[in-house]
Parts: sequence; structure tokens; C-alpha cells
Amino acid sequence: MTKNVGGIDRILRILVGVALIAAAAMGSIGVWGYIGVVPLLTGLMGWCPPYALLGFNTCSMKK
Repeated sequence: MTKNVGGIDRILRILVGVALIAAAAMGSIGVWGYIGVVPLLTGLMGWCPPYALLGFNTCSMKK
């Protein structure tokens, strides 16, 4: 798996994932908030399956 998620994208995914999981754990948004596991994992791994399928890449170019 080649990384296809760049720095800012990764940070945003991790923050959104943690926020959704925390809101679900506190009962603010219900169990659907646990879907935050998906952006959290893709942010931590640096690889997003839909990006790979669609050919997107937010990583900076290596020279």
C-alpha cells in the first residue's frame, strides 16, 4: 500500500475521527458516531481505499 493521504488531510481525518468517536461515547450523536473509526484509521495509516480506486493522492511529490 502506497501512502496516498497527505499531511493536512491526515491531521483532519484524525481530528474528525476522534471527535466523532468522543461524541458517540458521550451519547451526543448516537452510535452512528462510531463511524469515526474509518477516518481515524485512514488518517493513522496514511492510505485511503477510495483515493486508491479513484486515483487521488494528497501526498506531496517526492523528488
